[in-house]
Amino acid sequence: MTSERNPWWGLSALVVGFFMILLDLTIVAVANPAIATDLQADINKVVWVTSAYLLTYAVPLLFTGRLGDRFGPKKVYLAGLAVFTGASLWCALSSTIEMLIVARAVQGLGAALMTPQTMAIITRTFAPDRRGAAMGLWGGVAGLASLLGPLVGGVLVDWQGWNWIFYINVPVGVAAFALAVWLVPSLETQPHKFDIVGVVLSGIGIFLVVFGIQEGAVRDWDIWIQAMIGAGIALLALFVVDQARNKDEPLLPLSLFRDRNFSLSSIAISAMGAAVTALMVPIYFYLETVRGFSPTRAALVFAPLAVVTGLMSPLVGRMSDRMPPRVLPTAGFAIFSVSVFGFAALMNSHAPIVWFMIIAAVTGISNSCIWAPLASIATHDLPVQRAGAGAGVYNTTRQLGSVLGSAAIGALISSRTAAQGLGEMRVGEGGGAHPMDAGLPEQIADRFSTALSQSMLLPASILVVGVVASALFIGHGSPQRTPHAGAEVEQARVADRTS
Repeated sequence: MTSERNPWWGLSALVVGFFMILLDLTIVAVANPAIATDLQADINKVVWVTSAYLLTYAVPLLFTGRLGDRFGPKKVYLAGLAVFTGASLWCALSSTIEMLIVARAVQGLGAALMTPQTMAIITRTFAPDRRGAAMGLWGGVAGLASLLGPLVGGVLVDWQGWNWIFYINVPVGVAAFALAVWLVPSLETQPHKFDIVGVVLSGIGIFLVVFGIQEGAVRDWDIWIQAMIGAGIALLALFVVDQARNKDEPLLPLSLFRDRNFSLSSIAISAMGAAVTALMVPIYFYLETVRGFSPTRAALVFAPLAVVTGLMSPLVGRMSDRMPPRVLPTAGFAIFSVSVFGFAALMNSHAPIVWFMIIAAVTGISNSCIWAPLASIATHDLPVQRAGAGAGVYNTTRQLGSVLGSAAIGALISSRTAAQGLGEMRVGEGGGAHPMDAGLPEQIADRFSTALSQSMLLPASILVVGVVASALFIGHGSPQRTPHAGAEVEQARVADRTS
């Protein structure tokens, strides 16, 4: 029976876990105000609920991609899924903002183990000319998760409280584990050495830079923050030098970047990760705090984005296999950037919500032209033996962009609210009305809207980087460059039969 499997069955099982990761991220975005109120936290600490997750997600990705090559992507994926599901329960039981941040950090480690394996398995089991359709399914699931995340999150927060946005991961995680055990093929493993020096340099460097950016506004960019960011940049520069000199098996194979499309895709997906993460924080604070929407109603405003993305991604994925690489992502980034500028222009206390929904639908079109095509373009010409390393690098750049976007938007919102005379934006404390309180006075609502609108210019500008990177894509190389791509379907069947 196992021998008759085709790669689509394994992919279908994998996207259930992928769905859970994205569901969790979008659920948290809509629940931020409720978490802030219940746990007596300011915006900067609430942003760390997302930043801690993204940080521990991003730092190990280069390493966890190699783990899949060494021990098998299926085993590593299942281990990550178990960690993620257990950490979700811990998040739900958290009683302080500090405990929640730590639990989210562990959850990020689970996600880091899972994510490279999904992309590596697609690369190793689908031929290059069929990979676009596979990535289309991947993108469609992302759209569905971005729809159900805020909607389910809004309903759960309104009904039972924010803790339930994490409880919901437990049954999904159990189902995803069972499906992966049953349907995901066991692929051939390869011996690898692990670059411990590279892991330490990259991990500490990324942490110092991100933490410094996140805490900079709170500490008024003092000498310690400047030193922290400078040390992080220096360590990352040293990491790159070390990788270039490593003739054994570097954590970051710089030879991957000789593939122009892979390099440009990594830049573009980093911009996408930063922009999407930076977009979510101000837009939901605007809808729930300035406009007074419940979490459910706020999520419904952006339902058109997710519906359009989910419907169009499979179609766009198939189209991307037959079109020049630069066309779809360049158009997608350009439309997305214009849409975010449109959101920023609308963010005042009286703007018609219908316009937000119309722009959200247009944004769904742009997203469908970015996620799946970029992943397909990045992996198209990579040799199969580099699948794990390529997936690790690609996802690291995406998550590094996300964590920097999260840190930067938190610092920018703090800066812009201070410039509007609104202070630290604390929640649930006495002493007069301020922007996090329910029922804002009109003058405060207008100033808070202005601060949030100004912060939206960050993701809109970041997306321009994606436009430039995508416009520089070149036509795909010869399929002979990846002669074994897709052939591992048969190897997987043999492995399953003998296991």
